[in-house]
Amino acid sequence: MSQTLEWLRLGGPTMVVLLLLSVATVTIVLVKLWEFWDQRIWDQRFVARVLDSWQRGYADQALAAIAASPSPLAEVMREAITLRADRNLGDAALRERIESFAAQRLDNLRGLLRPLEVISQLAPLLGLLGTVLGMIQAFQKLQAAGDRVSPAILSGGLWEALLTTAGGLAIAIAALTAYNFLERQIERLQLRMESALTVLLTTGPAR
Repeated sequence: MSQTLEWLRLGGPTMVVLLLLSVATVTIVLVKLWEFWDQRIWDQRFVARVLDSWQRGYADQALAAIAASPSPLAEVMREAITLRADRNLGDAALRERIESFAAQRLDNLRGLLRPLEVISQLAPLLGLLGTVLGMIQAFQKLQAAGDRVSPAILSGGLWEALLTTAGGLAIAIAALTAYNFLERQIERLQLRMESALTVLLTTGPAR
């Protein structure tokens, strides 16, 4: 803990900003993981039962199999089955309504991912800025030292300046890794939605 506080002191205001970005990164990741778990985006156990009931012509049984799941996939499948029962909708309008509903649910899941992406781009730039400012201070010390220049002054100033670059890169790597992981989970969910909707729109009870 004391070492961390010392690095914050040496890194200056830039290191404090980087610390805040690291806290924001961890917070966003935990919030998104909780959201994904709460909405059961990985749950696929109901899909086979729903599609089997639908293909055999039992729309009510298909809806019953969906009822207990809070998953976005379940919501999209429920919407598709419900809209297919509406005989006033043409095939084009039906598909458009379902695709719009699915896109909205996926977009909701992407909430907070954009700030995570921004952090991954901003953190290394802030780290570099802190390093440049630190090097300026180091050279100012060299100039002030005049004839009493010591290599220790330069080397000490440089390693202190490089702390912010290291901190910025560490935060950027963590944020980018988390962003790609979370985005990949949404992409996989989208593929499962597309696969299920293909079955629901091309099979089942006649309209």
